[in-house]
Amino acid sequence: MRLTCMFSFILLFGAAGLVVFIHLQDPEEIVHQQTPGIKYNMGFQQPKKDCISSNNQDGRLRRNTADGVATVKLSGSLHLSENAPTKLQSTDRRQSSIMFVMKEHQQKGEEINSMRLHKRRRRFVIKKSPILISVNSSTHSLPTLKSEDRNNKWKSLHQIQTERKRIMRETCSKYKSNNRRIITPYHVSRIFVEDKYRVLYCEVPKAGCSNWKRVLMVLNGLASSTKDIQHNTVHYGNYLKRLDGFDRKGIYHRLNTYTKMLFIREPFEKLVSAFRDKFEHPNNYYHPVFGKAIISRYRVNATKEALRTGSGVKFKEFIQYLLDVHRPVGMDIHWDHVNRLCSPCLIDYDFVGKFESMEDDANFFLHLIGAPQNLTFPKFKDRHSNEERTTTKITQHYFAQLSPSQRQRSYDFYYMDYLMFNYSKPFEDLY
Repeated sequence: MRLTCMFSFILLFGAAGLVVFIHLQDPEEIVHQQTPGIKYNMGFQQPKKDCISSNNQDGRLRRNTADGVATVKLSGSLHLSENAPTKLQSTDRRQSSIMFVMKEHQQKGEEINSMRLHKRRRRFVIKKSPILISVNSSTHSLPTLKSEDRNNKWKSLHQIQTERKRIMRETCSKYKSNNRRIITPYHVSRIFVEDKYRVLYCEVPKAGCSNWKRVLMVLNGLASSTKDIQHNTVHYGNYLKRLDGFDRKGIYHRLNTYTKMLFIREPFEKLVSAFRDKFEHPNNYYHPVFGKAIISRYRVNATKEALRTGSGVKFKEFIQYLLDVHRPVGMDIHWDHVNRLCSPCLIDYDFVGKFESMEDDANFFLHLIGAPQNLTFPKFKDRHSNEERTTTKITQHYFAQLSPSQRQRSYDFYYMDYLMFNYSKPFEDLY
């Protein structure tokens, strides 16, 4: 009996202690223990320097414990806490004092007659992830054709655009889950801005990107003709602005009001074009950085010269590298997926052009945005002008060097690009 009483006393004492602990627990610490995705709402006073916007009295603090990003949601939009860095930065910053209102209980029957402010400093752990920006569906759409433009050619091209965007949206809806529509600076890092004609262009390498940058420079008044702009000026001159160089408000405004466009290319053809450009010609970056790693990993009995220079990578070795989940060196924009480069399931592109119909698509786009009539898309080859462009026939010649399994795995690697942009299978034995 004595043992039973003692055990009961210990249980009652433990329960009382638990009640006191829960009563004194900081509400924010409770939030921290919740599973990701659960929102905890609480009022807070206007901080002095914590938010970019000062109009935050109706705000709510939302802790996302999954990715460690703290954002402050205001009526109608998301405003970022300065605790979240504008660039990718190191973690662990102190949030300034947040005032919590704690109720002080009085004796039974008495009303609460006082409230005390409880200051508490808190560290929000910001992982190396970009700033979150809430972006709604684009309010800008492809310009409608004027009555004088409704000839058969323009009308046909307009219908083609409608169909391409429909397929892209349906593919995204079927295979992607982006209901939150959260866009980070990373997602817009490949997008170039032309403010005069209000154009956003997502750069896809080996799909006419050099000439498109020339066009944007002419539109912006940086040159009078596309022929006057050299290759190094296009890629290394830093004359064009990138969308991720703007602040949150600038990014949001342009995404929702500018005409957004991208040009894509048949994935295998784009891949072969990149391989020919980077590995079959002298290159003081791709040979030592990618070539040496590829030869070292995939070539048996490689010569000392090949290991030293990284020159002479074979297409089959390049494909081995591409399909290796443990690549000796990372991915590169020249053979990355368009789906990753331009995020078409997050960003509502108004115009989707194809390299295969470049002249018609490009000039139609320039017509729609009201570009000068004497400006047309340049036809000249940017580099290795004496060499034949990569065609379907040349692409098939390179892929014939691979086994059926390697061709299938390569197709699987670019499957979403094939599906999203409605390209047919390049080989009959693919499934």
